[in-house]
Amino acid sequence: MTEHPRTYSRMTREALTMMGGLIRLARKQRKMSEADLSARVGIARSTLQLIEKGHPKVEIGLVFEAATLVGVPLFVDEPSRLTPEISRVNDKLALLPQSVRRPRSEVKDDF
Repeated sequence: MTEHPRTYSRMTREALTMMGGLIRLARKQRKMSEADLSARVGIARSTLQLIEKGHPKVEIGLVFEAATLVGVPLFVDEPSRLTPEISRVNDKLALLPQSVRRPRSEVKDDF
């Protein structure tokens, strides 16, 4: 059975390219080599290059770790504000049903 290549929306591709560019820019501004950052993240240099190019197959945790190590903000400007934001999201999730089902189509019986 052959695998079909995964396609990504334009927005996803552009966001990945932007994140990779921000990581590369921050790394260079901090005068870090690819070897230095990849060692700190615990990945191969080639994987860091994929991150910086915005390749969609790289694990999101690795992208976030690289971003954090070079100071690229994730979701909030200050890391101390992330915990309250997580709590806010969890509070909203608690108000929603545990599972979501597709609405059943109504039977049209008005004939």
